[in-house]
Amino acid sequence: QVQLVESGGGSVQAGGSLRLSCEASERTSVGWYRQTAGKEREFVSAINSHGGSTRYVESVKGRFTISRDNVKNTVYLQMDKLKPEDTAVYYCSRMSSTLNIRLGYWGQGTQVTVSS
Repeated sequence: QVQLVESGGGSVQAGGSLRLSCEASERTSVGWYRQTAGKEREFVSAINSHGGSTRYVESVKGRFTISRDNVKNTVYLQMDKLKPEDTAVYYCSRMSSTLNIRLGYWGQGTQVTVSS
């Protein structure tokens, strides 16, 4: 079972930036999801194991960038121009190579809070 650990959350003012990290126990396609209280977890972005294919939800296009370092088996989510509506707990998860199916278990998540 691939193990994934999220880190990098925090508090920032609107317009600011944060970078989340997802360290994996082995190379795999990875997706980022987020969840706020009372809402379902939503897909944010994903990247395949080689880094050649990415996906983004429309609401973060042009503001978030997903990337990976395969030496460190770590996937990053660079979040710029943050908005209060980006406030959520962010989770990473293993994905299928086609980036449309989530696999495996959820990690503990990392909190992102954006104040106006």
